Amino acid sequence: MDFLDAITAWGAACPDRVAHASSGAQLTYGELIGRAATLARWIDVALPDDRRPIGIVGHREPQLLVAMLACALTNHPYVPIDDGLPAERVARIAASAKLAQLLTVGDVDRYGATTSALPPRRARSADDLFYVMFTSGSTGDPKGVQITRGCLAAFVGWMTGEHTLQPADETFLNQANFSFDLSVMDVYLNLVSGGTLVSATREHAANPRLLFELLRTTPFTTWVSTPTFASMCLVERSFDATMLPTLRRFLFCGEILPHAVASALVDRFPAAEVWNTYGPTEATVATTSIRVTRGVLARHDPLPVGVAMPGTEIRVVDADGTPVAEGERGEIVIRGPNVSCGYLGRDDLTSAGFQLDGAQRAYHTGDWGRYREGLLFCEGRMDSQIKLHGYRIELGEIEVQLRRCQGVRDAVVLVNERNGAAHSLTAVVVATDSATDGTTDRTTDGATTGTSGTDASARARTGAMELRGELARHLPAYMVPRKVRFVAQFPMTANGKVDRRALADELARGT
Repeated sequence: MDFLDAITAWGAACPDRVAHASSGAQLTYGELIGRAATLARWIDVALPDDRRPIGIVGHREPQLLVAMLACALTNHPYVPIDDGLPAERVARIAASAKLAQLLTVGDVDRYGATTSALPPRRARSADDLFYVMFTSGSTGDPKGVQITRGCLAAFVGWMTGEHTLQPADETFLNQANFSFDLSVMDVYLNLVSGGTLVSATREHAANPRLLFELLRTTPFTTWVSTPTFASMCLVERSFDATMLPTLRRFLFCGEILPHAVASALVDRFPAAEVWNTYGPTEATVATTSIRVTRGVLARHDPLPVGVAMPGTEIRVVDADGTPVAEGERGEIVIRGPNVSCGYLGRDDLTSAGFQLDGAQRAYHTGDWGRYREGLLFCEGRMDSQIKLHGYRIELGEIEVQLRRCQGVRDAVVLVNERNGAAHSLTAVVVATDSATDGTTDRTTDGATTGTSGTDASARARTGAMELRGELARHLPAYMVPRKVRFVAQFPMTANGKVDRRALADELARGT
């Protein structure tokens, strides 16, 4: 059965079952499908001959699910946009996607307030564009990854085949914003299985007491999150099977799963499965998986990301595109039905990252990897792209924005690691004037080297706060560096490039 038909069928089979819950508000399957049908009819009237993408602005509200399904019913690709983004970034996404319509939560309530019967079923093709997920771009502009109906069908089919989901008896944790592709995992696995999706809100993220109260009082069966989120929860000693007695599985994606985190989860939740998955947005959320057992933990540190989904091939190649031998490191290349058709409106980027390999598309991930014992290991980025708390970030985009700030001559963004994973960012800045006294190095915490004294230190703190404030007007909060350091100049390599390793060492030494 087509995955969209499987979702809409729950409206008739279990109309009173809760499809989504958040902050006390609930949306049943009858309401979800009926409201999506009403909104779809409005879209058809408002955009009769227009199949351009529709932007959906919000956070994790149930109205976004209504809008997603309405777009799917009318063959409009949707573009999820988080309402916490700066207005300028939203405008850039809207312009890049050439949106036909921008729907807010209020718009969904206005045009999809009532329920109605489903509109006539439209012809569907695997090549139909289903959604566009915008990610960080190294040029300073976000880029839209195009995911087709066939891509999503391949992903959903694989995941539902690998995990024995109990129909109408699953409760999924939604930790990721709907504008982050990790959420595709919990949203569509939940809807296809007739489960209940429970969203943790911004308030839960900011208040551990509220978060753990949500976990204690919700019968979660499936946990979907970044490893960082689970690591944060592990700080609470009562975070174990007693708190979550119904939990059946952990599904991790978005960043490296540390061995210590997986080990702690296996110990604390002996009845739950722990799964590690890997894949870029361009390959529809994830494309490899492995269940992390005590045996896997004993044999591997760091952990493997597993084996490819059926029908997909993953090669590890050298600079010439030739597969490397077992155990050797190279670039991870993904070939299969889950691979995106490219970047929206960016033929240059598409041709650089994608290629047709026989009848299927292939994507050069830019990730280092190697095979050992038939298992794939991912070893980080080949360029300046990182994963921070599950978000994919191009350091170059932050540096572009820093260089646009008043008083900045040059800037470099460094990654601070903890337990082998990205933990925070530090912006290192060369100023154009003496406002921060470039003869010394200073940080936002007031530490000072050199001889300029407390006045210069105060100027440095002020300058750092101003820079972070200006960045916040152009970038999402997760891309704003936690610290800002001012230096007189950057160390350089022999070929005249910034020596990032030497710079990081200098900052660590305080020189």
